[in-house]
Amino acid sequence: MSVSNQHSLRWKTAIVLLAIISTVAFIDNKILTWLFFGVVYSLAVKESLTLFKMEESLTLYLILVSLWVMAYFYPHPPELIFIGLMLVASITAYNRTLDIKSIFPLLYPTAGILFFWALYLGYGMKYLFLLLVIVAFSDVGAYYTGKNFGKRKFSPTSPNKTLEGVIGGIFFGSLGGLLVLSEFSFSMFIVTFFTSISSIFGDLFESYLKREAGVKDSGDILPGHGGVLDRIDGYLFGSITLFILLNLLTK
Repeated sequence: MSVSNQHSLRWKTAIVLLAIISTVAFIDNKILTWLFFGVVYSLAVKESLTLFKMEESLTLYLILVSLWVMAYFYPHPPELIFIGLMLVASITAYNRTLDIKSIFPLLYPTAGILFFWALYLGYGMKYLFLLLVIVAFSDVGAYYTGKNFGKRKFSPTSPNKTLEGVIGGIFFGSLGGLLVLSEFSFSMFIVTFFTSISSIFGDLFESYLKREAGVKDSGDILPGHGGVLDRIDGYLFGSITLFILLNLLTK
């Protein structure tokens, strides 16, 4: 596929994704939002198993599905991660087998997705939009700043990233978040600033996983974009930081 066709395909996929996300956000219904995140979660888990070089496991899937069902009713979803870890530990002890990889999907992407849901339950759709803007601005800002001013490499994990690009991404991500909030207080700057930093390292972490797994993309379900994890990597880290800082600084 030519570069122009690849670029066109990427834009078409982005428009479809934006339309779906916008519809879910506009309706703003708890069940619909939960189902939407559930679909994203299931696809992300499947891709994470590939990156972790793990075989699919019915037991693991049952645990993760159970956690997501409980998350709908339980008021503090991130705490459910410990239920998952306890179940995995119990099964490990019963079978007398130890595979440290079995806990990985509970941490990535499960933790980030549960914090997505907690953010929605605790703060509403506005703050999911805030997360979307911070991560998107960080990503775009890092790309264009790095392309035009980048000179120094940021990390061997992702050779294309530059320090200048990262700084630009943090600047634009923080600014975008403050504009959404329409509040230029120091506490909100802290929230947007560290959420932006987290999103950049979320992207870097997924790059590390792909490099270790020897793959270019986490999947191929999104034409022109790769996999679901390729699109939500920054959000998985950003959601955790945003939720915790909002709890710390606004309550």
